Amino acid sequence: MRRIMETRDRSQLLTEQRNPNTFTIDCKTTLEIIDIINAGDASVFAAVSGEREPIAKAADMIVDVFKEGGRLIYVGAGTSGRLGILDAAECPPTYGTDPKMIIGIIAGGKDAVFRSAEGAEDFPENGAKDIQQAEVNHRDVVMGITTGGTTPYVMGALFEAKKRNAKTIFLCCNRETMPLFDVDIIIRPIVGPEVITGSTRMKAGTATKLILNMLTTTTMIKVGKVYENLMVDLRATNVKLTDRAERIIMTVTGISQGDAKILLKSAFGNAKVAIVMQKLGIDYTEAKKRLDMHSGFVRKVLQ
Repeated sequence: MRRIMETRDRSQLLTEQRNPNTFTIDCKTTLEIIDIINAGDASVFAAVSGEREPIAKAADMIVDVFKEGGRLIYVGAGTSGRLGILDAAECPPTYGTDPKMIIGIIAGGKDAVFRSAEGAEDFPENGAKDIQQAEVNHRDVVMGITTGGTTPYVMGALFEAKKRNAKTIFLCCNRETMPLFDVDIIIRPIVGPEVITGSTRMKAGTATKLILNMLTTTTMIKVGKVYENLMVDLRATNVKLTDRAERIIMTVTGISQGDAKILLKSAFGNAKVAIVMQKLGIDYTEAKKRLDMHSGFVRKVLQ
C-alpha cells in the first residue's frame, strides 16, 4: 500500500517553494498585504484556464457516470477534503440532486471538517478503507484532491477506487507529482508558490474551488438541471429558495408573482414542473410525464 506514489523530497515541490514576491510581506502595511494577496490570487484564473481540456473531459466522464446511476465522490485531506464536502453539500439545494449522488470524504472523518486532523492524511490504508466503506464500484467516479500531489490518504483512496474499476480523477497543483498507478484524468493547475509558503489553502485552494464549481455546474447543465441559465431544479426548502423559484417561474412564463406562488404549490414546489404546466397548459401529472420522457430537460419538452 505504501508503494502507490513516488517518494520525493517535499521541499522541492513548487507548492512548497518560497514566493519571491512576498519575502518582505511581514514588513508591509495592512493595505499593502491585501494588495499582495490579491495580486497573487489573480494568477489563479490563468492556471485554471490552462486546464480547460482535462476539466471538460472530466465533466463529460461524470455526466456519463450520472446517466448510469453512479456517483461523484470527492476525496481529500484538510482544505482539499473540506472543499469537496462543501461542493457536494451545495448541489442538493441548488439542483435538487439526491444527496447520495455527489459526496465528499475527508481524512479523519466528519470531525475533521470542523477541527484539523492533519495526522489522518498520513495513512494510505485509511483512504482505501473509506472507499471500501463507501462501497465504491465500477459505476462511480472518484476524484482525489491533493494540491501538493503527495497525500498518502488520497493516494490510497484512488488506488482502492481503481482496484474496484471506478473512474478516477487526480487533481494537484505540482508538475512533479504523479501516482504510481494509472488514473483516467489528471487536472493540474500550476498556481505557483503561495503568498505564505506552503499555505495551499490559498491559491491552490482557490483553484480547487473554481474547478469543483466548473465540474458540478457543467454536469448539472448537461443532465438537465438548468434551463437557459436558471436553476429550475432547485429545492424550495426555505423562504429565499421559494422566492427564487417563484421568480424563475415568472421569468420563464411571464405570469405575476401571485400566480407563480399558486402554480408552484400546485407543482408541489417543483419549479421545473410548474414551468412546463404553465407553458403547455397541462396538469402536474402530464408535465411530470413529459419531463421524464425527455430526461428532465425543459428545453426539449417545450420544443
